[in-house]
Amino acid sequence: MHPSFDLGFTTLPAYFTMLMVGITAGILLAHREGMRRGLDGNTILDLGLLMMACGLIGSRALHVIADGHFWDYVHLCTDPSQLAGLALAGGRKCVTDAQCLSAGLGDLCDLSSGVCRQQQDCLRVFKIWYGGYVFYGGLGLCVPVGLWFLKRRGAAVWDVADLAGWAVPFGLILGRTGCFLAGCCFGGVTDSPVGFAFPRFSPAWHRHVGDGLITRAAEASLHVHPTQLYEAAAAAIIFALGYYRYRRGRHFRGELFFQFIILYAIFRIGVEFIRADDRGDWFWGTITTSQLVSLPALAWAAWAMWRRRAWPFPVDDASASPPSSPAPGA
Repeated sequence: MHPSFDLGFTTLPAYFTMLMVGITAGILLAHREGMRRGLDGNTILDLGLLMMACGLIGSRALHVIADGHFWDYVHLCTDPSQLAGLALAGGRKCVTDAQCLSAGLGDLCDLSSGVCRQQQDCLRVFKIWYGGYVFYGGLGLCVPVGLWFLKRRGAAVWDVADLAGWAVPFGLILGRTGCFLAGCCFGGVTDSPVGFAFPRFSPAWHRHVGDGLITRAAEASLHVHPTQLYEAAAAAIIFALGYYRYRRGRHFRGELFFQFIILYAIFRIGVEFIRADDRGDWFWGTITTSQLVSLPALAWAAWAMWRRRAWPFPVDDASASPPSSPAPGA
């Protein structure tokens, strides 16, 4: 776990930095490959920047609404004392704000109770560098906005969408690696050889303390599934398959985009069973937010693959170009 990068003159949050680097790299790679196939490079770059903004807004919104943290943000603005305070290691009471800050437990020391608390912050919900995203929220906003933008530009809608079919998972590789560095999105306790123990004050450590599995004197959490790395590995596989198919030729426009949706949805449904962080529960805790969203996404993509045609726009759309074939020497 390495939650931030120290540049000397400033520090950058690891997760947000890796996420931005991954998205930017994906956009540039899609731009290069799109230009090779005769697509308009400016449209791809403009779309990439628009999708970056929509992805951050949508994923943040779904996190606030569905991950179980809505009232935390409300209380942080109206009355931070409503949030649970955190004691120092060994149950010691704090006496200065500096103790809380150095321990990573909050901004202020509540002298009356001796626990650390967050200071009032009504803008925390907008401070995206603190993390707190749900991928499907970003995807859910990016798809309709992206389709609208491409139609408005008169672009080959599903030819461009197929770029996203492998560029998005490429960005996810670094994004999920950032999750691992930040310690978020952790898995359940495991005795398997791949288990990883996160250090004191990490999200997993706080969860295990709260569940009574370890004491505050513990130097690390219990060993958990590194689900962040599982997701990074899955994204790498999806990217490799999509990029290979893109260079070899598609069966129909939109195929690679829907292939990505299917593979990601199947994996996401499975990995949610071993994740242990807060990510929203539905139907009496039987299904998580991402599993709930994965089901209709999977059905939509499977239907499109079965029909071998993209929807909502048909393959003979006037703006579409013929399916690409491998470039010479590709």
